[in-house]
Amino acid sequence: QVQLVESGGRLVQTGGSLRLSCAASGRTFNPYAMGWFRQAPGKEREFVSSISWNGGRTNYANSVKGRFTISRDITRNTLSLQMNSLKPEDTAIYYCAADSGAVLTSNPDYWGQGTQVTVSS
Repeated sequence: QVQLVESGGRLVQTGGSLRLSCAASGRTFNPYAMGWFRQAPGKEREFVSSISWNGGRTNYANSVKGRFTISRDITRNTLSLQMNSLKPEDTAIYYCAADSGAVLTSNPDYWGQGTQVTVSS
């Protein structure tokens, strides 16, 4: 099985930046896609960003385009999300996810425990 552990979440001010990381351990596999989801209290989980197994394709939710950047290091089994120009509406628990295959699906096979991002106004 694959374990995913997120890190980097904390309290930041509006307009600030934050970098989230996700480390995969256990028995990883190739190919596999990875990505990020987030969920705010009282709201549905929403897709944030994804990246193909070879890093050649990336996708972003409209709400984060131009502000967030996803990247991965296949050799180290790590995933990152650089978040700039943060807004209060970005406040949520951010979850790392992974899926067997080249493209992340809407219901990934593996999930991390989440890391809290809070943007103060």
